[in-house]
Formats: sequence, structure tokens, C-alpha cells
Amino acid sequence: MAGLTAHCYTSPHLIRFAERISIAGRHIDEETLTDVLRECEDANEGNAITLFEITTVAAFLAFSRQKADITLIETGLGGRFDSTNIFEKPALTIITPVSMDHTAWLGHTIADIAFEKAGILKSGVTGVIGPQQPDAHAVIAKRAKEVGAKIITHGKDWDFYDSDDGFLLKMSDLEITLPRPSLAGNHQTINAATAAITARVLPDISISNAAIIKGIQRTTWPGRLQKLTGRLATHLPKGWSLWLDGGHNTAAANTLATTALGWKDQPLHIIFGFLNSRDPKAFLQPLADFTKTLQAVAIPGEEASLTSASAAKAAREVGIVATEATDFIAAIDRIILSSDTPGRILICGSLYLAGAVLAYEEAPQKDGASISKIT
Repeated sequence: MAGLTAHCYTSPHLIRFAERISIAGRHIDEETLTDVLRECEDANEGNAITLFEITTVAAFLAFSRQKADITLIETGLGGRFDSTNIFEKPALTIITPVSMDHTAWLGHTIADIAFEKAGILKSGVTGVIGPQQPDAHAVIAKRAKEVGAKIITHGKDWDFYDSDDGFLLKMSDLEITLPRPSLAGNHQTINAATAAITARVLPDISISNAAIIKGIQRTTWPGRLQKLTGRLATHLPKGWSLWLDGGHNTAAANTLATTALGWKDQPLHIIFGFLNSRDPKAFLQPLADFTKTLQAVAIPGEEASLTSASAAKAAREVGIVATEATDFIAAIDRIILSSDTPGRILICGSLYLAGAVLAYEEAPQKDGASISKIT
């Protein structure tokens, strides 16, 4: 949209591992991915290395062999000790809103986690700082001062406001009216605003307002409050809708609760799967007042999944009517068959569960086969 090429490294993937590495806007092909991974394994000579570390090296090797205008690198865990955090002088660093996540590794307070995130700030490099809680803001500002990083901070240097047509973005002498994001959820305005500010302050690169507007309008992001319209949804009775979200921490649950507040015209039924390393009650509590029923499932193929029994128990303990289901298809069946009125079904709790649902959506269906009892 701006006539620029971009490499991108993100994690985790939803369906295919190659989703993690995009070269000039396209997912890396399997042959190239295999080649660069083999080359990295040979260079490593059998030394200890994690999957994420060797994948990161492979991504950087692939990027080095094709020129791009911008390379976007997402940290895998935290920032300070992350294997992606090896660039002495990146063009920019970005810290999105800090929330409670990965507490076993990053710490048990917002301040602790913000300290790890602030580890990506670099001397002489501008950092774009998204909306933060006061504790996180204080830690980030302190770290920026210590390393000599200039930070452009939400609420101080830039801000955004809702408008009739979308939202207004302001920074010093900059004022742009931008459209509502194509992605569902109020939190996507925060993401869009942060991305727009980043686009405007990139050094040595000019991205027009028109390109930013197109980007916001055309962005897609599978598994993030995604309305499903394919294989599963086509079997829903009239008036029903099916949604998918891979958010898995308290901040994601609060965001879903905000969305659910606007969904009061229909009952909300949740299909819930969760990892056993996280607190399911902390995730479910914000959703309790908006949820009519919950079907608990184990995440397909995931050894670290919470059992359906444990997930259902956690839901009941926060006041949600919950039962177990063998899988998400059976859960959809049960919701439909036990409901008198049409409603919304939200599958949530894990990116791994979201990946399993999307993989099922993509899988070819045998002729004449029915995917469930839904009619």
C-alpha cells in the first residue's frame, strides 16, 4: 500500500510453522525454510539450542538473502533476554501495552514484566510506547533514561480519540482522522493507533496518510476476534454466529469482556480451552457476567492443555454454567441443541486452540460427510 517491502518474524504460528517467517510479504516456502534450518543446524554443530533460537537465526538468515525496506521482529518472550534482542541499532523499538503474561518467566507484577519488555530499548534509538499502566510507564521511562533512548509515549507525546468516522490521531503538529480498524474489538484501535504513529516516525522512510488508512482498512489477523464464515459456520442455524479468539491472558479477557458488553442483544456461549501453565479463573472472571453457558474442551494435540474437567471446574468457580465436551465440534452441537434462541458462540482461551479450529476449517471435507449433527 505504501510501495514498500517488508520482512516479518512473529510467533507462535496457528496452522503452519512457516507462518512465523514472511519474506517480502509472503510466508517462507517449505523448501527455503528447510534449507535455512539445515544450514543453521550445521553451523551450530550440535550445541545446545532451543527451537525458538534456531528458528530466529534461520529467519534472520533468510532475511539477509533478500532485500526489504522494513524488517519487523516480534520478541518471543519478554525482551531483555529474548533471542531476537541482538540488534544494537534497530530503526525503532515498540512496546505495546504491558499486561500480566508469562509470569513464570517474566515476573509476577506489571512492573517486573515492564522491566523485561523495556530491555529492547536502545541507546540513540527511538522507542514508540503504547498505552501503559502507571507502574509499567514508570519502569519504561526509567530504563529509557538509563540507556539514552528517546521515547514517544502515549498520553504525553501522542494520543488518539474516538470520532464519528473512526478515531483521531494526534502528535505535536500531526493530526489525522483514521478509519475504524477492519479487525473486530475496541482494542484494535489501540493497535492501529500505535502502528500509525510508528509508520509516521520511521526514520528515512516516508509512509503517507493514504497508505496508513488503507493499511488499517485492509488488515487481517486470523484468530483474533475473527468471525468464522467457513466450514463450521455454514452449519449453524439461522441467527447464530461463530467467533474465534486466541487471546489467553487477563488483558485479552478484559478486551473480550468489553466486546461482549456490546453483544447483549444475544446470549453468549463460550467454548473454552486453556494451557495448564496459566490461571483459568483469572481469564474467565471478566467474562463471567456475560456468559450464558460454557463448554470446556481440551486443546487438540497439546500435551500442556488443561483438561476439560479442570477447565469446567474453573468456570464454575467464577460463576459460569459449565459442562465438558469432547471437542469443539461436539461443543457447538451441544450449544445449538440445548438453546431456545439464537446466540453467539465464542471459541477462546488459547492460540493453540485457535490454530486447531483454523486447521479444521482449512481441511478438505469428504464428499457427503457431515461435520456434526448441526442442521
